[in-house]
Amino acid sequence: MRLAESGAWLYTGFIIEIIRSKGNRLMAEQIKILLCDDQEMIHETLLEYIEAEGFACISAYDGEEALLKYSAENPDFVLLDWMMPKKNGMDVCREIRRQYNTPIIMLTARGEEIDRILGLELGADDYIVKPFSPREVVARIKVIMRRIQVQPKEAEQTLRFPRLQINMGSYEVIFDGGQVSCTPKEVEILYKLCSAPGHVFTREQLLSEIWGYDYYGDTRVVDTQIKRIRQKLPENEEWVIRSIYGVGYKFEVKL
Repeated sequence: MRLAESGAWLYTGFIIEIIRSKGNRLMAEQIKILLCDDQEMIHETLLEYIEAEGFACISAYDGEEALLKYSAENPDFVLLDWMMPKKNGMDVCREIRRQYNTPIIMLTARGEEIDRILGLELGADDYIVKPFSPREVVARIKVIMRRIQVQPKEAEQTLRFPRLQINMGSYEVIFDGGQVSCTPKEVEILYKLCSAPGHVFTREQLLSEIWGYDYYGDTRVVDTQIKRIRQKLPENEEWVIRSIYGVGYKFEVKL
């Protein structure tokens, strides 16, 4: 069932108004989002909101179809339900992350902390627990895409340290001369830490500045992302990402 442009939809306790914005459509021009959810009502509601913002939407209703559509369509963003037939969202996320850094938001009814942490450890950039407002989903998509699309000035977009280079213009991390496969969130966190060597960033600061919206999740999300970065960039003699107990993290260049 599709929503009328000026209609309203009652969904999990939310009254949601559809508002089309020409400016939003221009911002989202040609961006393709792969929407993977087997629950028809949720799928169709999200589809309507995504298209209302001007995004192109590719639909998949099970995990195997999601991987096939991903391979065929090369989407810019993935909305991925945790529980799907044939192949679950965790397996799909794992498969995508083996080769690609496409932003992924997990949609899940599993709100337990261990489940959220597991999703992030597998490489998801964010998670949203059901029931949710589709407007919130679209807002989070736009925040992540805006951060990826906005490139700083040439002089500011690349940070260089011994054996390490972070380029925010291309979202690339180079370590020992080779490109490191990092998710967008990992690149943003690393860039933020490296932009001020020796400065301690609290978990709350990183949540606010990197996620870019009022985040209601656990600050352990930051710990999970730091853990993944450390696994990809092993400790060395030149620099280290140091934990400050009870506070947060800092990037420290060794003398």
